[in-house]
Amino acid sequence: MIPALNEEAAIGQVIDQLPKEWVDSIHVGDNGSTDRTAEVAQSLGAKVIHAPKRGYGSACLAALDDVLQTCGPTNKEIIVFIDGDASDDPCQLPRLVMPLINDEADIVLANRAHSEIDPGSLTLQQRFGNALATTLIYWIHGVQYKDLGPFRACTLDIFQSLEMQDPDFGWTVEMQLKSARRGLRHLEIDLPYRKRIGRSKISGTITGSIKAGLKILRLIMRDLLTGSRNGRIQRAHLKSGRS
Repeated sequence: MIPALNEEAAIGQVIDQLPKEWVDSIHVGDNGSTDRTAEVAQSLGAKVIHAPKRGYGSACLAALDDVLQTCGPTNKEIIVFIDGDASDDPCQLPRLVMPLINDEADIVLANRAHSEIDPGSLTLQQRFGNALATTLIYWIHGVQYKDLGPFRACTLDIFQSLEMQDPDFGWTVEMQLKSARRGLRHLEIDLPYRKRIGRSKISGTITGSIKAGLKILRLIMRDLLTGSRNGRIQRAHLKSGRS
């Protein structure tokens, strides 16, 4: 599944480099592109699903709906998310998928927080935001993530169990928060990362970076408050049972 917004210059490279022997179908969530993103994707065999409501998560959810119509909600198909900007290397897809096939993890994440990525491929605001978010998740859940990168894989039934909802910037952190809360096994793999083709709609602007950062922090705080509320309810039930 590839969320995309005006990625005409990159989407073809992403689709073309996917290892076809590992991929049954390609679903592009087109988030209102005004360039030839949809046309290029279709010409290379991808199915384009139009997601008119703007937002990264909305594009992912639109693609997911199309996958569910094809596979059904309880299918053991493996789904992979990759951005349409060519920053992640599609050739690395088997490295994300194999731990799922071998039942070594429930969700596998490509980690960009290492020294071997291309210089300048992660902005300072991305590095700071990732470090802050993963630290907060560790404090809340005791689960250590290194990154919030978009290149990730899980089985369709596991993904369905997460009940993803966020329509925009908080998509990746929502997935990792819910995975941590439910005790899913996660695995992070250091993979190549390069400068994206074109300008990022989020980290490429100050406004986008601020909005994304605030959204991520809001989701984390909401998760913390939800956990505290559930804990109070459980303690109240225990106390009621003792009395």
